[in-house]
This record gives sequence, C-alpha cells and structure tokens, in this order.
Amino acid sequence: MTSVQTMSARANGAGHLVRIATLNCRPVADLSALVGRAEEVIRQRTPDLFVLPESCRGQGAGTSEEVDGPTVSAMRRLAREFQTYVVCPIDRLADGVRWNSAVLIDRTGDVAGIYDKMFPYWPELDLTPPVRVGTRAPVWETDFGRVGIAICFDVNFPRVWQELARGGADLVVWTSAYAGGSIVGAYAGIHHYYIVTCTQTGESSAYDMTGAEIGAEIGGKADGEDDAPASSFTLDTDRQIYHENFNMDNLWRLVKEKPDDVELERRLLAEQWFVLRARRPGVRVRSLAQAYGLKPLQDYVRRSTAWIDDLRGPGGRP
Repeated sequence: MTSVQTMSARANGAGHLVRIATLNCRPVADLSALVGRAEEVIRQRTPDLFVLPESCRGQGAGTSEEVDGPTVSAMRRLAREFQTYVVCPIDRLADGVRWNSAVLIDRTGDVAGIYDKMFPYWPELDLTPPVRVGTRAPVWETDFGRVGIAICFDVNFPRVWQELARGGADLVVWTSAYAGGSIVGAYAGIHHYYIVTCTQTGESSAYDMTGAEIGAEIGGKADGEDDAPASSFTLDTDRQIYHENFNMDNLWRLVKEKPDDVELERRLLAEQWFVLRARRPGVRVRSLAQAYGLKPLQDYVRRSTAWIDDLRGPGGRP
C-alpha cells in the first residue's frame, strides 16, 4: 500500500489539522498504572484525540464495570484536564447485560457516545455473562469532524464499515486485540474516510481516504515505559476526495481562480479520483470546493446508489 506523508509536515498549519495519539498495549488490570501511562502519552503528544486498545483493562471474570465506573471516570478526568477527546474501550456492564464497548469522551469530560461491538468474537459469547451483540454503528459530531468506532472482529464484516460511511464518518477509530493489516486500509479506500487503529499488539496505523497508509509522526514507546508503545498521527480533516465525473470543469476553474487557497494534492488517474487540500490557514477547502460546485466522492456514490436503487423498483437495495 502506498504511504503518504503525515500532515504534520505542513508547517504552515493550513487545513484542519487533528493530532491523534494511541497507547498500544495489552490490557492493564492495574487502573493506576493504566492512568499513569495514558497521562504520560497525553502530556507528551498533546492530542486532540487519545485512544486506548480494545478492552483496555481486560475481559474476563470480574472485569466488567458500568460506564460510570472507575475506568471511564479516570479517563473523563484526563479528558477534562487536558481538553482532549478520549476513546476508552471497556468490558461494560449495563443493567446486568455485558457489552464489549468503546466510550467516546469529549474535551469537557462528558460521555459523548458509546459503541457496542456489533460482531463479538466467538469466545466472547461463552463468557459468563456472555457479551451481547451490538446493533448499530453510530457516528458522533466532534469539533474536528464526524467520528465512528469499530472494534476488532468487526473488521471482517463490511456492513459495519458501510454503516459508518452512511453516517458520514470523517474518521473511524478501530480498537483491537490484533493488528488487522491490509483489510483496514482497504475499508479506508472503499469508503473514503480516515481510519486510525489502536491495538494490543503494540502496533498502530493510520490510513487516508484513498486507502494510503499515513506515516506515524511519533512512534515507539512512551518515555519510561518499556511495554507501552505509543504512536501519534496528524490528519487534515478538511482535506477531501472527489471523482472526476462531473467535476473537472469546476475543478480547473477553482484551481485557476484560487491558486493561493487550494492545492490539487493528488490525482489518482486509474481510479479517476483527485484530492484537494487548503494551501493557507483560514481556508476551508471543503467549503470553497462546494461553492464552486464540486461534489465529494462519498456524496457521488451515495447519490448514485439511491438513484440506481430507485430504478430497481420495489425492494430497492439488492
């Protein structure tokens, strides 16, 4: 898979830059140790979003806790203190029902949403009590874009990723027990959103909306922690991808009339796609492109899908 340069290399600060930090470790039963590692990474990386791996304190006998339990409460404190979003995956208990969940916490320390794993792995169904199957993949508004979450075994089921695309996700966070590999980047290229992974294997990856892998800004271990690899990535969530169909006249007009504002960053000739980004601070390429009549690739696919489904008549989608 092609690698692209991390957005942090753009020293002029153009676009809408978002830093994401991940702590990629095995489950940590000791809450004080986990909080210490998390706080160290957040202090070092100053992220807009901090992510922990799947079931960050384990999943077994005695690990289940309510959303207002000690783990989420501790991460809410960090989110509030450092004004960062946090994705905190836990073995969640609610009204006696067990879920494999990831809790999204906002910069004020409030719980913004909860995702319940739609496709638990088989051994999770044999736990006592068993993990309940999630039913939907929501997307939440943040101050840097629309964020969705998927968990581990979900990577094998395209409908999870399709639902996140239908929700308009700009970024999907995938927390996992294993690394995932090329299939994760494939979903980014198919659905044209960013994906950042955080895993128990010590590995973390990021992919842009073309499916290209983004190089880590900072990799390796958190200072003083031999077993807590941390990574960070800077993404530009104003950057946008378009199809050439019905867009080229407006594209050339935009580039000609606004050369100081907009850059044609990439043309993918085989796919007939192109990517635009802002050249200078204060410019929002998505708004400017919309003013020039350009339609993003995601919208083009959604409109085409709806139109063709209508042509099928009763039943719509196959």
